[in-house]
Amino acid sequence: MTSEAFPIPIPFNIPHLTMREADYMADCLARGHLAGNGHYTKLCSALLSNLYGSEVLLTHSCTAALEMAALLLRLQPDDEVIMPSFTFSSTANAVALTGATVVFADSEPRTMNIDPDSLEAALSPRTKAVLVVHYAGVACDMDRIMAFCEKNGLHLVEDAAQALGATYKGRLLGTFGALGTLSFHETKNITCGEGGALIVNDSGLVDRAHIIQEKGTNRRSFLNGLVDKYSWVDIGSSYLPSEILAAFLYAQLERHEEITNKRLDIWNAYDYALRPHAAEHGFITPDVPQECRHNGHIYHLIMPDAATRDDFIAHMRSIGITTPFHFVPLHAAPAAERYSRSPGALPVVETLSARLVRLPLYPSLAEHQHRVTEAVLEFFQSRSNS
Repeated sequence: MTSEAFPIPIPFNIPHLTMREADYMADCLARGHLAGNGHYTKLCSALLSNLYGSEVLLTHSCTAALEMAALLLRLQPDDEVIMPSFTFSSTANAVALTGATVVFADSEPRTMNIDPDSLEAALSPRTKAVLVVHYAGVACDMDRIMAFCEKNGLHLVEDAAQALGATYKGRLLGTFGALGTLSFHETKNITCGEGGALIVNDSGLVDRAHIIQEKGTNRRSFLNGLVDKYSWVDIGSSYLPSEILAAFLYAQLERHEEITNKRLDIWNAYDYALRPHAAEHGFITPDVPQECRHNGHIYHLIMPDAATRDDFIAHMRSIGITTPFHFVPLHAAPAAERYSRSPGALPVVETLSARLVRLPLYPSLAEHQHRVTEAVLEFFQSRSNS
């Protein structure tokens, strides 16, 4: 049998390694500090704080960073937070855990980000904050969203889990709201397996953020010599990652621009190969607004209908290529009845999420990317001929 008869599988994601991760982890072991807030935690925090121009705290996940953000906003059971339905459960869980109510808004079809036109209908006297998600590393319409928040006296939080290094009108995503969050999950551009960060843009929240991160204690003040002992002073939890994870992450963060550029090369190659055929075959390629600079996190296609999407995923799987769908809208999930409300129908997210599919995207894909693009076009060509 030839290798062409059984081509190597192409998974959806392969984490990129810089080859410095093991060195830094070995150094971490030699230093003998394995809990959080050691040498590598400080290196990562300093690098990110310098990049974002704000205090950045490492967490063990973006989920943890979102939970910290909810605590910092002092959300109460009588409060409501507006967010997109097209997001991961962590975004909603962070709010629901405080007892506050999640209010879901629709997406706009161009980017699948929260639709600013849907915010007014979701607003109520109980609304305390808007939590936006920058899907695929493409910015929401931050001008309109910030204007809405300012007009109504609302806090703004950015779930920038997918958006490290991406910008809106030249400004980094995660720096528009009082708080922003990042993810370093295995599927993200920069990874340590499981990890995240909280960007604290409101200086008035910095001290309390450190207390919440340190299990509700004033340990940071103790280490800085401001108190002679530390104790429990507020609510909090164990949100720090281990020092070993921080050592792994630092190797990635050192190369974040290089890794992003490699992903952008893959994204652009997809776009060059597929965009010219989109109208002919009825699928939609990503539409990145001119004011946005994305980070090559996701290349997705919107299929003509849900049945075509399902057939496409099955066909690609049959030839060894993994092309998953993405978020199932949260307003239609079982937990939504208990923890959320929606102001009405959300037609865009209901229609487009059922048609969205993601293509494999990671730096080492370059050698085999032609197989994916050829398979996409062959799928549609075969349907046209049948």
